[in-house]
Amino acid sequence: MIFVTVGTDLPFDRMMRVVDSWARDHDRRDVFAQIGEGGWEPEYIEFTHFLQPPDFKRRFDEASLIISHAGMGTILTALLCGKPILVMPKRASFCEHRSEHQMATAKCMCELCLVQVAKDESQLMSMLNHLPEFIVPGRIVPGRIGPVASGSLIDSLHDFILRSPKMRSAETSVITKRS
Repeated sequence: MIFVTVGTDLPFDRMMRVVDSWARDHDRRDVFAQIGEGGWEPEYIEFTHFLQPPDFKRRFDEASLIISHAGMGTILTALLCGKPILVMPKRASFCEHRSEHQMATAKCMCELCLVQVAKDESQLMSMLNHLPEFIVPGRIVPGRIGPVASGSLIDSLHDFILRSPKMRSAETSVITKRS
């Protein structure tokens, strides 16, 4: 099953139209989408506007591929679950989001080899037409992440916080108050 999600903020009709056309052209009946509140609804794929968290998790777990906007929550969930993910960033210039931050997210995640990125509709259609390259049963996704931060990252953050001037002054005021 392919699970498509546009996130909860704003609809992403541009991406959904491509996925719906692709499903029609390839007679794909294994696509389910969470489409948000928009003015357009798919004709060839099963969809809902929103999913409750348990239903979202079930759909995510059942999927062999995630197709999504470039939202960090969805990307991190895919990496945590070891699911291949194909993202297409929402664009503020198309009134799909409030800023172009998803372009930066997609670029960074792509450079880290953590996601596949379609920059526009034609690239998304091309990538969908070559799905066997993305879906390999049993394949470990290269960017899979663990459920907790590494010890070295936690230690580095702890040291950084303790070295910050605000923390030193707060620590000093606590010591002064105790004296």
